[in-house]
Amino acid sequence: MDAPLLPARQDGPDAGFRAVFDALPDAVLVIAEDGTVSLANRAAEIVFGYTRDDLVGQDHRLILPDSFSNGLEQYIAALRISRCSGSAAPLPFDALGRRKDGSEFQGEVASSLLASGDVDMGPVDSGHGTFLVASFRPTFHRQEADDGLREAMSLLSATLESTADGILVVGIDGRIAGINDQFSAMWRIPRELLATHDDEAVMGYVLGQLSDPGTFLEKVQELYAHPDAESHDVLEFLDGRTFERYSRPQKVGDKVVGRVWSFRDVTPRRRAQEQAKQAMAELAEQAAQLKAMAFQDPLTGLANRKLFHEQLTEALHGECSSAVDVLLLDLDDFKEVNDILGHHAGDQMLIEVARRLRACVRPDDTVARLGGDEFVVLLTGSSNAESVAADIVESLNVPVWIDGAMLRPSLSLGLASMGDGVLAASELLRRADVAMYAAKAAGKNQYLRFQPEMMTALVQRTDMEAGLRLAVDNGEITVNYQPIVSPALGEVTQLEALARWDRDGERVPPSHFIPTAERSGLISSIGMHMLQESFSELRPWLAGSPVRSLAVNVSGVQLREPDFADEVLLLAESCGMNSAQLVLEVTESVFFDHDDHVIGQLENLRRAGVRVALDDFGTGYSSLGRLQDLPVDAVKIDRSFVSMIRTGAEKLPILSSMINMAHSLGLRVTAEGVETAAQAAYLTDLECDSLQGYLFSFPEPAAGLEIAILRSADAIDELEGLRLRH
Repeated sequence: MDAPLLPARQDGPDAGFRAVFDALPDAVLVIAEDGTVSLANRAAEIVFGYTRDDLVGQDHRLILPDSFSNGLEQYIAALRISRCSGSAAPLPFDALGRRKDGSEFQGEVASSLLASGDVDMGPVDSGHGTFLVASFRPTFHRQEADDGLREAMSLLSATLESTADGILVVGIDGRIAGINDQFSAMWRIPRELLATHDDEAVMGYVLGQLSDPGTFLEKVQELYAHPDAESHDVLEFLDGRTFERYSRPQKVGDKVVGRVWSFRDVTPRRRAQEQAKQAMAELAEQAAQLKAMAFQDPLTGLANRKLFHEQLTEALHGECSSAVDVLLLDLDDFKEVNDILGHHAGDQMLIEVARRLRACVRPDDTVARLGGDEFVVLLTGSSNAESVAADIVESLNVPVWIDGAMLRPSLSLGLASMGDGVLAASELLRRADVAMYAAKAAGKNQYLRFQPEMMTALVQRTDMEAGLRLAVDNGEITVNYQPIVSPALGEVTQLEALARWDRDGERVPPSHFIPTAERSGLISSIGMHMLQESFSELRPWLAGSPVRSLAVNVSGVQLREPDFADEVLLLAESCGMNSAQLVLEVTESVFFDHDDHVIGQLENLRRAGVRVALDDFGTGYSSLGRLQDLPVDAVKIDRSFVSMIRTGAEKLPILSSMINMAHSLGLRVTAEGVETAAQAAYLTDLECDSLQGYLFSFPEPAAGLEIAILRSADAIDELEGLRLRH
């Protein structure tokens, strides 16, 4: 170009044009028809990195990448066509620019064609020709925003697809705006159905799976009637599945533009909760049964001895402690009912007696069965205890029909009440006991209130105690043995030593003389006598197999003696007895003593190989809970539990729970009182380790031991044959 780019003079029209031109924010280039740059503003210098002197006179392709150099020429051609035809000019377009340093960047180009005669072009107007005025705007900010948006959308999409919830987005018009893959998978919607974009068909498919589609639709309608509301509910499916449904409005600013529904499959959690709930209910039921067994008599459902003593002690320390009455009774000649009609008839009579006793007292009064045919009633705050006693006698005298036989129960009842002096619970019960024996002595079938002169009855007990003191020396205390069998081994593996007292030609029941022996302390000498006799008489039998053992009952009185453990071990050694073949049976009551010496005695014996068995398992109120803390190796299930088995078809979770609990603690289990093959088979199926009872053999002296073992073997064979046939 011959003319200078800009005149030297800075005033006048050219100066104004230059100021406006440089003030433009976009890079502006004026390009001549030959493609050279005729004019560039200040923004062009900044954007492209060239000075104006570098740009003016240069080919415009200097600032364009090679890949885009022809694009501008095509755009200019399009501009000319639109100019000639009068149509709209092409819209701005995206293009790439190239800086002086060779780097490329994204921008937007807008341009137009101007003929030299259209307007005053100032310093570049040569009076003829056409110019291209191009503005170039870098789009760095737009690119960054687009990249951020794409990244955010990518993260959002990944989040929606990775969540375990099914997501459904519905627009304000009620149309489906979007779903994630989990939604279609959870609702099992076929791909071909989704491809139709038929919202009504999809909704129909969804509703067809629900147990209550009407409620589903009502909730949807309710939420669309209240666009700002949120909800959370549960959907039940026809196939048993369960979903939780969440819904919240989707807003842009303060405007609700749609609604987001989230569905979560909680079927496994719900089923786990139901299973846990069922398990807890079963455990609670078993716990209730165990608690009932701990405080109730299993036959009659009355309170047992333990509960009675607790309530008596509580009554004596309560507000009505001055009006406490104890009525102790037992049935006259009850043994004859068992002997003549059998134990089943005897049990039915006891159940009927229990029912009648409850009917004679107030709901808050306590009626308990202490054992056998002995019952006790505790009255608190009663104004006329003798009237209650008379009602009991009268009620029990009413005949009862059992197994086709009419029986007329008869009872002897002793009544003792709190007097002027404060009495301990044991003393009050003792006075009732004295009065009861006085009623028997007076002809039975009546009640008597305790009178001091009745203490004469104690003379009889004193006589028994005196007789016991001579019994060992006179050879009146002998030992009988009852076999205990192992169903798994099919043989007798243990013999239990049982004390027998023949006095003046008559056998005294153990239930009569053992309590006297314990009260008097004679149980210690009787116990050591039994151990010595058993060690001597059973030594040949025990030597026949290491699995054989001898079981001997031990009283808490014996365990409280300081040298008991040492004496037992010394006696076993002197008799050539292997201490590992000795089992000492104790009742739970020995653990009620807070004297650590008792526990220490048992632990010393166990360290020497002696095993300890918990007798009457399940009858004590804390044995089940404390079993794992007790120093025992085996448990003997009380006969009261075994008697619950009548036909063998019963479902008795209490028995299975007791056996499983003991086995889980590494304890062996023996069931005593087994009298029928049905009981033996039932317990064998529960994997009870050992069985004991009249089904196998009655207790026999040493002379009859061989026959007792043979009889037990026959019973085992019959039992095995019975099991094989079934």
